Amino acid sequence: MKHERALAWLAFAIVCTVWGTTYLGIAIAIETIPPILMTGIRFTAAGLILLPIALARGARVPRDPKTLANLALIGFLLVGVGNLSVVWSEQWVPSGIAALLVATAPFWMAIIEMFRRSGERVSLRGGIGMLIGFAGVVVLVTPGANGGKWSIPLLIGALAIQIGSLCWQLGSAHAKYNLKKVPLMISSALQMLFGGGILIVVGLAIGDGARMTITPRTFAAIAYLTIFGSVITYSAYVYALAHIRTTITPLYAYVNPVVAMILGWLIHNEPLTWMSWLAMGIILSGVALVQSTAWRRLKPAPAIQETQRRAA
Repeated sequence: MKHERALAWLAFAIVCTVWGTTYLGIAIAIETIPPILMTGIRFTAAGLILLPIALARGARVPRDPKTLANLALIGFLLVGVGNLSVVWSEQWVPSGIAALLVATAPFWMAIIEMFRRSGERVSLRGGIGMLIGFAGVVVLVTPGANGGKWSIPLLIGALAIQIGSLCWQLGSAHAKYNLKKVPLMISSALQMLFGGGILIVVGLAIGDGARMTITPRTFAAIAYLTIFGSVITYSAYVYALAHIRTTITPLYAYVNPVVAMILGWLIHNEPLTWMSWLAMGIILSGVALVQSTAWRRLKPAPAIQETQRRAA
């Protein structure tokens, strides 16, 4: 038991750190690989790695057309819109700021639940948390936080990430209520394959193949994103979720932006000002208020809600 617990905490540490590094990996990969094609290649490759592992563990690919359609829809929402929005936005949004913008995702899940017929209503505490968090987003896109002047592309990128976060949570909610009987690993592998496959087709159709150049630097980045960001850390997350209290595992969301901001500053020369730290504090405070409401209800979030994003 002690050995399992030690491995679980090691897995949790991997989740906290590695998923924070993927934002920098994305910024490097899209230097020469167009965002749509890069995202498609990454998740298709990850799905092709995860699928045989899931099959070797005894999981079976569902054959029900309705289940396969749901998997395709969810893969499109999570990978084809949710993750792609981050990758596309990082053409103009620094990787550290992108990580902070992604941290607002719990707000969108709370809003979705509020509009669902039998969903949970947003409490006063949760509503205040969302207002605080979105106020932090406003601070984050100001010139003082991004180290420059007002930037229309940055504002568009920030908006795209919020739209992507909404679609990510829509996909997560759809998975929660429609994929209960599908084993988690096979579900994730098929979502990656569906979402990644769609993006590869779209990317090739719009001519991304002709614009793609793979250098040793960008190849290393996309390989890192695939192996470490999608396969290893996903497996570590599932293991940690099974052996650590569900009130603890969501805390990785507070570590990831810090890792992303520091790495972006050290390696990618991204601005890191006192305003960006202030925005991070405001956003994460809002997230803490919203998540603390969920923790009080003691309803663990399904792992499928957190898998592929990381982060991108």
